[in-house]
Amino acid sequence: MKVDPEGAGLNERQLERITEHFQTRYIDPGRIAGCQVAVARHGHVGYFRSFGCRDRERSAAVEEDTIWRIYSMTKPITGVALMSLYERAMFQLSDPVTRFIPEWRDLKVRERAEDGSERLVEPRSQMTVRDLLTHMSGLGFAGGRTLQELFSADNSRPGEGFAPGARRGPNATLETMVERYAGYPLEFHPGTHWFYSVSTDVCGRLVEIISGQRFDEYLRETLFEPLAMRDTGFMVPDANVDRFAACYRRDASKKLVLVDDPQRSGYRKEPSFLSGGGGLVSTTADYLRFCQMLLNGGELDGARILGRKTIELMASNHLPGDGDLQSVALVGGYGEVGFAGMGFGLTVAVAKAPTATQVIGSPGEYMWGGAASTIFWVDPSEDLTVIFMTQLLPSGTFNFRGQLKTLVYPAIVG
Repeated sequence: MKVDPEGAGLNERQLERITEHFQTRYIDPGRIAGCQVAVARHGHVGYFRSFGCRDRERSAAVEEDTIWRIYSMTKPITGVALMSLYERAMFQLSDPVTRFIPEWRDLKVRERAEDGSERLVEPRSQMTVRDLLTHMSGLGFAGGRTLQELFSADNSRPGEGFAPGARRGPNATLETMVERYAGYPLEFHPGTHWFYSVSTDVCGRLVEIISGQRFDEYLRETLFEPLAMRDTGFMVPDANVDRFAACYRRDASKKLVLVDDPQRSGYRKEPSFLSGGGGLVSTTADYLRFCQMLLNGGELDGARILGRKTIELMASNHLPGDGDLQSVALVGGYGEVGFAGMGFGLTVAVAKAPTATQVIGSPGEYMWGGAASTIFWVDPSEDLTVIFMTQLLPSGTFNFRGQLKTLVYPAIVG
């Protein structure tokens, strides 16, 4: 990857603090096996570096084309796919979800009293497409489980690798998931709270229903091929398995433990369940092309994916009263960013003022992350995007986003 700090308006010496930071604090002490960092501004890559091992057991180094599980960094891709149908006037954000999923017409809301008793009541308002895109749908996880429980070590099987397609079963699809959720009550009244759940998987199903295509086919034709994202998909083909990173977690003694061997991973097989919430693998180069398209107002190298105003709509704060996640998140909920000072758009978090987030940056920057500690953010006011790839479950083990922001922003010189 060609690197041009001067063209990016970034100070090369300051950027080298990133190298020192990750090498001495994370790679050398064995806190993570490996990682990759890309910083781009004004259409130029100002910093790109690979660290450590992609597969510690085979002593294989992280290389430029290493393939990573991006988990929930799939969500903004799903959001862009659905909004491409919005641009064809196929739906409105205010449309009830039952327009497309009629089997959900009888969904009730579970209300809990202070004494612990429960009752099922009619929803105060209908779930809308916008509710799905903003995680305000009322949906939870099957059986009332939390995201932390779903990704716990006790809830995994060796070699499964937390591949969303594998975890759903051999015959699960987006269609069967939607049918299954017709039998679960909502966790709260739509539009009243923010709760990170299966909402974006349902958005993937909406893409199928509205477009008439399978979700993976729509992504390939609408995003991946036009953007030349050649290594992004729901599986790792045999020809690319040697580039696929291993995935780890830390044990009680804080030593790395292999969770998913790339040679035996569930990502080796084509899944029937095409998770719009977390099913994709990608490379840093591919995801950088996706982010650059967003920064460019929906276009890259002559390929127009979305209009500029649509991206502005996605990256606007849609929370009630222009509030932050802290004010509306359901108690006990989880997210890939901090809640204080953080709004939420259509499948992306949107930062308010740095005085509210207490992190250096710009109002209006938008972002998300993935369960294996991958992160990205896009800062339109600085024409900047940053991508960080590693494979450490769960996310939030280390504050990589906060650390990178303190290293990147002081490097801006032009």
